[in-house]
Amino acid sequence: MATSLGAKPKVNTPENYKGIENHRKSAEHLEKAAKLHLEAARHHESGEHGKAAKSTIAAQGHVLIAAEAQREDVRHHAMEV
Repeated sequence: MATSLGAKPKVNTPENYKGIENHRKSAEHLEKAAKLHLEAARHHESGEHGKAAKSTIAAQGHVLIAAEAQREDVRHHAMEV
């Protein structure tokens, strides 16, 4: 059953759920990283450079976790091509 635009119907297979999980995980960690970067900026503004460094390092950790979820999703999509 195709839609009027010829798209395939929605089918939530285990593979689709894994892709959804990867996207959500990546987004969640990128949001955390953004908050920590804003926190780091506030610490720098108040002269608390040590706290800013800690926030920056924590933010980078979240970016790395997000990137891994993205890589996993790209690998999954590459198998579909």
